[in-house]
Amino acid sequence: MFQIFLDTLLQLLEESAFCNITLQQGIMLLISFFLMYLAIVKQYEPMLMLPIAFGMALTNIPGAEMYHPEFFLSGEVDYGQVLHDGGLLDIIYLGVKLQLFPPLIFLGIGCMTDFGPLIANPKSFLLGAAAQGGIFLTFLGACALTATGIVDFTLPQAASIGIIGGADGPTAIYLTSKLAPELLGSIAVAAYSYMALVPVIQPPIMRLLTTKKERSIKMGQLRPVSKTEKIVFPIAVTVIVSFIVPSSAPLVGMLMLGNLFKESGVVERLVKTASNELMNIVTIMLGTVVGATATAANFLSIRTILIVVLGLVAFSMGTSCGLLLGKLMNKLSGGTINPLIGSAGVSAVPMAARVSQKVGQEENPSNFLLMHAMGPNVAGVIGSAVAAGVLLAIFG
Repeated sequence: MFQIFLDTLLQLLEESAFCNITLQQGIMLLISFFLMYLAIVKQYEPMLMLPIAFGMALTNIPGAEMYHPEFFLSGEVDYGQVLHDGGLLDIIYLGVKLQLFPPLIFLGIGCMTDFGPLIANPKSFLLGAAAQGGIFLTFLGACALTATGIVDFTLPQAASIGIIGGADGPTAIYLTSKLAPELLGSIAVAAYSYMALVPVIQPPIMRLLTTKKERSIKMGQLRPVSKTEKIVFPIAVTVIVSFIVPSSAPLVGMLMLGNLFKESGVVERLVKTASNELMNIVTIMLGTVVGATATAANFLSIRTILIVVLGLVAFSMGTSCGLLLGKLMNKLSGGTINPLIGSAGVSAVPMAARVSQKVGQEENPSNFLLMHAMGPNVAGVIGSAVAAGVLLAIFG
């Protein structure tokens, strides 16, 4: 009897993660713990960074069998196999693979977004569009690295890396899950890390590309926006953008549907549900399963390091493009536009707008740029979705 008991213990030990963990999986667990530290202690985008980090830990525990990347990386997905043989995270990942989670996140964002500053100053659309330049410049940079033989990114992979420059996590997940699902974990971690580091990355670029005089410019008060304008805006944007770039309709359409809910004033219960309960539930599932894609085999490679570096380049270039167009618009307007609002064209809402406000007030304490910066900021959300649609139409 004792021998049977001993054999059972030895069998359990042999099947445990302690006896089967590899060095690479151990490193991934340490990385996940570090990301948890950043989310909890440093509060770097904790709403998504924490579930991403925990999902990363779950997927790298030997024997847990919660996520099987081979189900999703071989072209056509056998959904019957996933439902029959898949683990918990395999089944949740279907929400990413079927393009459900990112649009639902956009629905909640729309319910919480005020497009009034953008409507009051339509020129903000130009700044939001300019800030997407980092996406396409980084795409070209990734292609150049491939051409030189440094790395072997495919065109869809290069497009997915470039989208980090939009500083929009759901958009990055949406595009990458379509074009390069094998890079989803690396790109998601990079995207949300740089979104959290907006107050660190942007100010040095802003001071480098603008003069003290430009940063001190005070802008006039925005005009009031009527309720009718706010209701017509999401409908018009959905129709116009979807006709021009149909592949961006899932993101832009859900963003504008949420905003229409908010501005109509007649569906308060839907607004509360979409911006609170629904968005929180989807955020938990999306973050956890995106973290689960960061398996040791996919994450621990030279490509991940290059993705992180190129992501920083993309974000910095996006900020720079917005600032440079802001400087040009300042010249053309006779010195009435503060170029700092151009840096808010990246769609890290509302953090990028707050950084514009902070840097402007450092130069001129009476300066109030927040509402002016919110225009390019929310335009950047639309711009990043359109950019994703363009890339998806070309490479999807």
